[in-house]
Amino acid sequence: MEIPGRQTSKAAGWSRRTGAFSAVLLLTVLLGHRYELVETPAFLWVLGIVALLAAFALLFAGFAFSRLWNFGDRGGRDLTVGTVLALLVLAPFGIAAYWAATSPPLRDISTDFDDPPVLDTSTRTGNMNALSPPTPGEQRLQTETYPLVTGRSYNLPFDRVLEAVETVLDRRDWQLTAPFPRAIGQSEVTISALAKSFILSLPTDVAIRVTDDGDTVIVDMRSASRYGRYDLGDNAARIVDFLAELDREVAGQVGTAPAE
Repeated sequence: MEIPGRQTSKAAGWSRRTGAFSAVLLLTVLLGHRYELVETPAFLWVLGIVALLAAFALLFAGFAFSRLWNFGDRGGRDLTVGTVLALLVLAPFGIAAYWAATSPPLRDISTDFDDPPVLDTSTRTGNMNALSPPTPGEQRLQTETYPLVTGRSYNLPFDRVLEAVETVLDRRDWQLTAPFPRAIGQSEVTISALAKSFILSLPTDVAIRVTDDGDTVIVDMRSASRYGRYDLGDNAARIVDFLAELDREVAGQVGTAPAE
């Protein structure tokens, strides 16, 4: 039996609509950025709007719940849908915030502090992160947090190591910013590429330097985020994963392990 004077909560309806819109907007901008239909600065702004909309959906849901509890208003289904959608949208932001709180404040990682591989800056703009030498504090923080970020030294011919680097690169969806260099007549080359993070597809500049010092061939690597104050461990993971696969490629081709 319907209770006389019982009203439908408008806040519950707004919670559902706002939560649904934030979810649709999040999926749309994620796909648009992944397929390069949305530029990264605009993408980051839209993410902020998405989080704000989801927060408003929770606020509307809270107000609607108080009306349902105190005055018996209708709208329980709407506020439930709005709350669930808002929490689903805000979950990735919460995870990112946790990673930011627990990860070191680094965004430019290199295996060589004294002479980092040179990044290709031809497509970088003023609104991207500035590139600067690591401070002693950043060097210490990287060493303590990412001990596996180290260069490689191979007792192999220069061309064989460069070939192994090219093979590993071919397995990755990275965009070379210049043609892959040839080994003929060279004792040092740097391969420049543009990589993207797994979920948000945020662009990162990568440089891989291969140097023949006469006794061994040294491979150093650098990965620097174009946007964001922190990389949430993305750059270190990219370097560690690439060089570990390079070790396996070298061992598989010539049956030898790297000289650490």
